[in-house]
Amino acid sequence: MSTRPRFWLRAVLALVLLLAVAAAFGWQRWRHWTPARTDYPMQGLALSAVHGVVDWGSLQTQNPDFVYVRAVNGQHGRDPAFSRNWAEAKAAGMRYGAEILFDPCFPASAQATVFVTTVPRDNAALPAAIRIDDAPACAALPGRDRVVSELNTLINLVEAHMGKPTLLHLSQAAEQRYAISESINRTLWLDRAWFAPHYASHPWVMWTANPARQVAGVQMPVEWIVVAK
Repeated sequence: MSTRPRFWLRAVLALVLLLAVAAAFGWQRWRHWTPARTDYPMQGLALSAVHGVVDWGSLQTQNPDFVYVRAVNGQHGRDPAFSRNWAEAKAAGMRYGAEILFDPCFPASAQATVFVTTVPRDNAALPAAIRIDDAPACAALPGRDRVVSELNTLINLVEAHMGKPTLLHLSQAAEQRYAISESINRTLWLDRAWFAPHYASHPWVMWTANPARQVAGVQMPVEWIVVAK
């Protein structure tokens, strides 16, 4: 083999190695990245049963200011880890709030009933969050008017129980499909990795900046959330 083919082979191998190292470094940085506290002093996370049993002592080394605990998963009912996470967040001295995942294919009144019987009314709790992802696999996707109407029903029932206004946690797909923020005036919680989101009709107050952050004390990656100044 001439020296020229060997040179190009070594160059290609070196480039592949460099790219692999860069990818590994970027992945590690992404897994632990959060926006600067100087820009967003209040930061927290969201938890549900998928995260397993939480080591709250280890989690507190990450300095979260608050935690949102999944309470209801649409038509699938109560999140099995809610009671444990709710009690342990309180015991850890963290600010805490409940989240319900709204299912547009299932009556809002039934989802609200599960929420009311799952989440205790607690004046110290943060405002409840209603999460709206894109429509799941309905036999027939509901139209915008139906979704907005059902959401208003859910909001009214949740707010009556909790005694304070709700947050709307809107995915970009749900907002693009239903333009919810144009019809329902509530504080917004939006999602976008790395870069601040701008897909709603009015500014957000909470932002999921890293949807897959690895934190001490939690087995699975978590949604890391920041609050606008």
